[in-house]
Amino acid sequence: MKLADSQEEVQRFMKYVLKDLRALDRMLNEEDWFETDPIRIGAEQELCLVDQQAKAWPHNMEVLEKLQGDENGDFTTEYAKYNLEINMEPLEFKGNCLSKMERNLQQQVDKVRTAANELGGEILLTGILPTIRKVDIDLKNQTPLQRYRALTQAINKLRGGDYDLRIQGMDELLMKFDSPLLEACNTGFQVHLQVGPEEFVPKYNIAQLVTAPVLASTVGSPILFGKRLWDETRIALFQQSVDTRTVGDHLRESSPRVTFGNEWVDKSILEIFQEDTARYRVMLSSEVTEDVEKLLDEGTPPALRALQVHNGTVYRWNRPCYGVTDGKAHLRIENRVCPSGPTVTDEVANSAFWLGLMNKMGDYHPNVAEEMDFDDARMNFVAASKMGLDTKFRWFNDKRINAVDLITEELLPIAREGLQEANIDDSDITDYLDIIEQRVTIGQTPSHWILNNYASLMKEHGSKEQTLAAITTAMIKNQKKGEPVHKWGRARMEDLGHWKPSSLIVEEFMTTDLFTVQKDDLLEFTANLIDWRRIRYVPVEDDKKHLIGLVTMRMVFNAYSKSVNHDEEVIETVEDIMIENPITIHPEASIMEAMEIMDSQQIGCLPVVKNNRLVGIITEQNYMKITRRLLKVLDLNNESNEESDDK
Repeated sequence: MKLADSQEEVQRFMKYVLKDLRALDRMLNEEDWFETDPIRIGAEQELCLVDQQAKAWPHNMEVLEKLQGDENGDFTTEYAKYNLEINMEPLEFKGNCLSKMERNLQQQVDKVRTAANELGGEILLTGILPTIRKVDIDLKNQTPLQRYRALTQAINKLRGGDYDLRIQGMDELLMKFDSPLLEACNTGFQVHLQVGPEEFVPKYNIAQLVTAPVLASTVGSPILFGKRLWDETRIALFQQSVDTRTVGDHLRESSPRVTFGNEWVDKSILEIFQEDTARYRVMLSSEVTEDVEKLLDEGTPPALRALQVHNGTVYRWNRPCYGVTDGKAHLRIENRVCPSGPTVTDEVANSAFWLGLMNKMGDYHPNVAEEMDFDDARMNFVAASKMGLDTKFRWFNDKRINAVDLITEELLPIAREGLQEANIDDSDITDYLDIIEQRVTIGQTPSHWILNNYASLMKEHGSKEQTLAAITTAMIKNQKKGEPVHKWGRARMEDLGHWKPSSLIVEEFMTTDLFTVQKDDLLEFTANLIDWRRIRYVPVEDDKKHLIGLVTMRMVFNAYSKSVNHDEEVIETVEDIMIENPITIHPEASIMEAMEIMDSQQIGCLPVVKNNRLVGIITEQNYMKITRRLLKVLDLNNESNEESDDK
């Protein structure tokens, strides 16, 4: 794949897309092109690579090299160097396929973990890495392969300018980025279900219907860049990170490339591919050599390569898929909504819930489009993303029902019937659906566990970066144990056995809730600001947030003292006393470097500046907090060592 960087190339590639659409239309209207028996399921596992400090570890190429000799594994890269993907072999949807999926997947995950461990790293299954930092999404961490470079170039070309991220939750995240690598913060677990062409429409609409309640039971990504946002923040993050739309002058409709969709499907899978071809510009192209019409005439199903490339740049949460296996074409629905983790067992339980609903819901609701407005299904999806199990859904017959009651009283029994009708082993049905029921009844989704531990650890220790590291480390330990998330206990600071401050950066410690003044502001206002907010340092910035000076509490005190004693004329504005061009530091500098500068220059404050803009401040108060945390960690490590010696 490569960037379609000229009009001629776009036009040439589009001709192949249109040929593929005509070929698919012909296949759908003729018999015996698509496999309908046996029905298969599949999965894709995305995961994060982390270091000993529980931070993103950009070494996927080295880990893949370690795994190269494994003939039974299908391991591949992802957008960022700190992500990997495992593609699972399809299984027939019957018997013990669910427990077999879990065994196969756990074996592959363990292989990646072993390879990472040998190189000094670790892995984590999670929707969003709790410790991800802005520095981690720099383009230096993009996987160095042509298809990823082409994707970045294509998104930048269509979008242009910076990427604004705005998500409102318990906290608010409002940040600017310079690359679409932001998308790499997302890590999911995708499940595939093969469907026949004649059942695609009702099955796809069922997938759209049940996406919201399934998501409500699986939410696991509540924190991004230290901010508590949606219960499944991936939904908002993914849409905004690859959004190529620009703000227009009027109320023109425009769809993001990450989408739930705009309406129920009416006739066939072809509708979706046609809509996506109509709505979304070609981003990438590929060398296409197959003559699809000739292949059809010969009775050979084509790969539809051009259509597949274009479909891969439109990110529907329920994605329609076409493929060819052993000389036979097939159709699939890919559920992309569930986050990765928190354990393989949880992921397979989530899959069992979705697959059971997909296999039986249509018997209860044969034509969803006639029973529910599409906008209600879409709003249910957004609400579940934000609120998880606290969501109140708009359901059939204009009924309002909370997530817990809908899942436990209506949907789980239907899912159980669906798995039974697929001849899934009773033990598999009980084992996996009981996990969903207990998780929902107790209310401990992965997001709930993360947020509860965040609140308790912050209350005890007050250190955001250390809290997030402790949560991440506890998640790794629990994943290794393999117990589903509803059985997890509390995260503890004692889990941070390898935590070292030398690897931390200014961005993780700096104060970002800033109170600033401008050079023409009254000194009286500055004095009041210092008093009201109990602060000792006030940055001076201009209208464009550029740092131009610094005022300290001591300077204000001295200015007032001289005025009262009539030693000098009355000072009225900030400009009269401010330090011009103060010493600053970059947010990606190490915390040790910041300490050394403050010590050597005998200063108590360092404004943090990026791209000439003030983004934070680090003071001796932050310095003392860091020191206290170091002492606590040393104590914890000493206690841990003493316990080991006693044993």
